[in-house]
Amino acid sequence: MGLIWTIIVGFIVGVIAKFLHPSRESMGFIVTTLLGIGGSLLAGYVGEALHWYHPGQGAGFIGSIIGAFVLLLIYGFVKGKVKSD
Repeated sequence: MGLIWTIIVGFIVGVIAKFLHPSRESMGFIVTTLLGIGGSLLAGYVGEALHWYHPGQGAGFIGSIIGAFVLLLIYGFVKGKVKSD
């Protein structure tokens, strides 16, 4: 059940991050879900490094959205840079 919950929360976080992003990225369900899961992992790692969270503690919903938003910005930058070459 933990994996299903991770996928559901990852998808919700990814959708919210895409909604907040100023440009429209055309991503499917799987990439959106991976974006949300990656944002949660990024937020957890940064939070542990800055001593906001303890190891094993979840990053939190808002932190996950911020992490996914950062990943979306990086994705857009890399995608735009590749197109211009």
